[in-house]
Amino acid sequence: MKSSNATAAVLAVALVVTVNVRAFADPLTGEVLKFQQLPLNSGLAPSVGGAPYAGHDEWSTAVAIAPLTYTGKFMADDFSDKQNTSVYHVSWWGSYEHNLNLNPSLGGVQQFLISFESDMPSDPTIGGASRPDQVLASQVVTLGALSPASGTFTEAAVPNNNPAELLYKYNAELRIPFQEKANVVYWLKIVALVNPTTAGTLNWGWHDRDWSLTNGLFAPVSPGERVLGTVVNSAGQNVPVWHFQDDAVSGRVAVRQNAAGAVLVREAQYQPQNYVYQLPGAIGVDGPQGIQAYSKDLAFELYTRPTPEPGTLALLGMGAVGLGLMQWRRRQKKSHDNRPQ
Repeated sequence: MKSSNATAAVLAVALVVTVNVRAFADPLTGEVLKFQQLPLNSGLAPSVGGAPYAGHDEWSTAVAIAPLTYTGKFMADDFSDKQNTSVYHVSWWGSYEHNLNLNPSLGGVQQFLISFESDMPSDPTIGGASRPDQVLASQVVTLGALSPASGTFTEAAVPNNNPAELLYKYNAELRIPFQEKANVVYWLKIVALVNPTTAGTLNWGWHDRDWSLTNGLFAPVSPGERVLGTVVNSAGQNVPVWHFQDDAVSGRVAVRQNAAGAVLVREAQYQPQNYVYQLPGAIGVDGPQGIQAYSKDLAFELYTRPTPEPGTLALLGMGAVGLGLMQWRRRQKKSHDNRPQ
């Protein structure tokens, strides 16, 4: 019996160690995609849709005007998915005005504001379009290695066919997860927070979605994910223009942090955004002639961490009971051995 209990306890310890190593060895392991809008990228990965266009960025940068105080322009896009699960990890795509490599003395973005906001379904001041409403959760993430709840982000260039404007992918681990509810429309705002330098001011932009791609992660809200119409590509084919919910929105933003890290976000001058058509070969082509008639989306992904299955929780509970029983038996034996004879 003692051998059996000891074996159970050892197995329980091994299981707990395995779970912890899996969780902390790689903070992204086990995170599950819950929403996705891939970027336009000249038909290259990560976008592999039928739109071989480079896409363009809408500037989303706020510049420091005082310590921990920034003002500038924001971009935001709406989303909704099917899961009652928190957002732990955010990925997005963007690039720098005139290409960062052309002026390396400016450096790159060191901090981003990530803000989750409620939905105003209709604002008469912008023609009845929807827009962000109340800030529900906001935080600033800092450039650095990722770890669980680290509040950091990474930046990595991705292959593209537009050397005049490199495309970058960003991954951020949120310090405080955003508690999202299924089938509810929210807005995501991402803004680069930069400091002016003697070399000039850094301008960062959020890249747009590959409108030719869709997936099954969108929530069944109204109007939701749908085809707005079609455009004719260079091969004479009609290509559908996919879009989720309503326009991406730009506006003015003010961001203020305090010493404790709390963030105050104020915004104004909302403006819905459409895709942009330019002459072929120009930087920032979103699609063929006609694409400018359609509402634009931005490129980002949201990830969650699934809760352990009931069977896993039960197994961990049994392991804890086994450990407690083994320790109790050891104390009992020690007490018995130390009794006066």
